[in-house]
Amino acid sequence: MAQETSPLIIAHRGASGYLPEHTLEAKAMAHAQGAHYLEQDLVLTKDDIPVVLHDIYIDTVTDVAEKFPARHRDNGRYYALDFTLAELKTLNATERFDVKTGKQVYPNRFPKGQGTFRIPTLEEELQLIQGLNRSTGREAGIYPEIKEPLWHQKEGHDISRIVLPILHKYGYKTKSDRCFVQCFELEEVERLRGELGWQGRLIYLTSKALTPETLAQVAKVADGIGPDIKLVIAPDRSLTPLVKDAHALGLKVHPYTLRVDALPKFATSADDLLTLLLGKAGVDGLFSDFPDVALNWPAR
Repeated sequence: MAQETSPLIIAHRGASGYLPEHTLEAKAMAHAQGAHYLEQDLVLTKDDIPVVLHDIYIDTVTDVAEKFPARHRDNGRYYALDFTLAELKTLNATERFDVKTGKQVYPNRFPKGQGTFRIPTLEEELQLIQGLNRSTGREAGIYPEIKEPLWHQKEGHDISRIVLPILHKYGYKTKSDRCFVQCFELEEVERLRGELGWQGRLIYLTSKALTPETLAQVAKVADGIGPDIKLVIAPDRSLTPLVKDAHALGLKVHPYTLRVDALPKFATSADDLLTLLLGKAGVDGLFSDFPDVALNWPAR
């Protein structure tokens, strides 16, 4: 693998600021914009096929409630795991919306319900990305997330054990391959490295502050961390010690998420936030719904 750019710009759910998240169209646009890595959130279908969805639920990004009104669980939610791949392929994927109000979460993005989009499988997405890498001559990497592995296991499905062989099949095996596997559950990160023998790069995601002890624990198995932006920049715009502490342990830092239309309160603009993160904090990568904005940051 050639020397990678730093900081890396990771397309969060694809170019999700412009097209419905995790659709193949959103990934194609992110690739065309020049994103270094494209993210895949992974959940399982009833027939154990990994599909690319941000949640175990499908009612916030599809028309499942209209097409399968009786297929919700007792809590009223619709789960990908309760549907076969063939059934999921009949759904129209759309811009994320609030299930209670029916309104778009981000009102100025691609219009909800407009267009025809489908839920892709992991393999379909890998084929698209590798095809674009070949046809454009520019190699974008992949950044799959194992979503809620403990929940899947309690439901009788081992998502990590299913996903890793697919990554191997498409040539993602070692730390020299353009692939980061990420997960919010530290026990699963440890399991991926140990029991399941994943030899590629591994990222521990977190929305909570990490103690020095936990950070040291992470460093034993992972190559980096993916913290919430607010764990890197404090409300008063000062830097937390997280990046420095992580770097001291040899960990990369890839925070999430730059959204031009939903900036943290401390940021005056996207450029301001990019300056804080890429310039002052010195993070190694950044997730963005708008990869083009991050790629065009003046200092790059």
